Amino acid sequence: LPAFYANIVLLNVSNLPFRLQKLKEMFISKFGSAPKFYVRAPGRVNLIGEHIDYCGYAVLPMAIEQDILIAVEPVKTQVVQLANTNSLYLDFSTSVNNIQINKTKPQWHNYFLCGLKGIQEHFGLNNPTGMNCLLDGTIPPSSGLSSSSALVCCAGLVTLRANGKTLSKVELAEICTKSERYIGTEGGGMDQSISFLAEEGTAKLIEFSPLRATDVRLPSGAAFVIANSCVEMNKAATSHYNIRVMECRLATKLLSKSKGLDWKKTLRLHDVQTKLGVSLEEMLTIVEEVLHPEPYSTEEICKCLGISLEELRSQILSQNTQDVSTFKLYQRAKHVYSEAARVLEFKKICNEAPANAVQLLGELMNQSYISCREMYECSCPELDRLVDICLQFGAIGSRLTGAGWGGCTVSMVPTDKLNAFLKNVKKAYYQTNVQRLPLENNSLFATKPGRGALVFVEA
Repeated sequence: LPAFYANIVLLNVSNLPFRLQKLKEMFISKFGSAPKFYVRAPGRVNLIGEHIDYCGYAVLPMAIEQDILIAVEPVKTQVVQLANTNSLYLDFSTSVNNIQINKTKPQWHNYFLCGLKGIQEHFGLNNPTGMNCLLDGTIPPSSGLSSSSALVCCAGLVTLRANGKTLSKVELAEICTKSERYIGTEGGGMDQSISFLAEEGTAKLIEFSPLRATDVRLPSGAAFVIANSCVEMNKAATSHYNIRVMECRLATKLLSKSKGLDWKKTLRLHDVQTKLGVSLEEMLTIVEEVLHPEPYSTEEICKCLGISLEELRSQILSQNTQDVSTFKLYQRAKHVYSEAARVLEFKKICNEAPANAVQLLGELMNQSYISCREMYECSCPELDRLVDICLQFGAIGSRLTGAGWGGCTVSMVPTDKLNAFLKNVKKAYYQTNVQRLPLENNSLFATKPGRGALVFVEA
């Protein structure tokens, strides 16, 4: 891939788009000088393939219009000053030579610092450029639309540009995936990859090891609608997400050991399948044979692997899962292998475009949701209700998207039913609840595949 600067967009000074112009004016008011460039990174909606990227499996997201936008001025002092157009997010400044990321308090500026640190470490920058930055975001926070990863990606690209370095989109995605883990989340790379690799008009099949993206043309007879449950879930602020990552890692270890593989070097469920050379369907059979549905205690896991509790905690578990006493391995592995198969089937249907493609894709989305709810247990009552409402009012398929435990649903709706669908869902979910009513305008919208991250420079 070409260096990322192929994606620079030149803007006429006298005709900046309204949002950029407003951001420029606020920047001048805040810092007393004009920004030199702007960086945008989009949020995303995952159409299918939930909680499987960190297991090594392909996912199928698309970028959305909502984004993170940062105005930037490189400065001679080695200080980064961060400000936000939203007054709820406090100003922050730090020396670029002393980046400290607080995992216990995932505040907005820490995500910026992740991207900053990732680029600094990749290039070994001993004398990095200071910056004044003003951020504006339109992605609902903690909604499962990847606001945090968009901020990490935006910060990575900001730092790259400010320091005069170049990287390909793939390299940027991989660096930002690794650097977001500084905040404590053991993510798999989907969010960062689609943020950089997205193209307008097409969803993407994102595959890993090596990272690659393939166009997936969605059916023309349906729209994808995002609905926010208005239940916020910050995956870095709880252990829900990392517990699932660890459960998949432990399932990997037990499946590997049962099949005579080197379980210490086998890290992901995808690796088990690859080393055994079997199909996803055969992996589901192996899960049935090897793992039991009852939760595994840490003692049983240690016995199966022949290790001590101290070795389990120090060599396998993450920092915020040290005190978890039971893990559901059977259910998590069943979800991952079946969901991986659904992703491939979803892409196949989109490519072949049969007459009943919308119906077939909707069924896959519904199966995905049931698996997320029952086998992965990452739903919540509000998401359950919202999915039911969406299906009741005309969605062919509806499922949670993102980490879960709150956030958004994504529904596939025939285009001729879209207006009635939006009206009825607003009334049934938002207008019947006083707390959700103020959020309805930004919480329910149809979306199309958007473009990936960009650098804007005034011509």
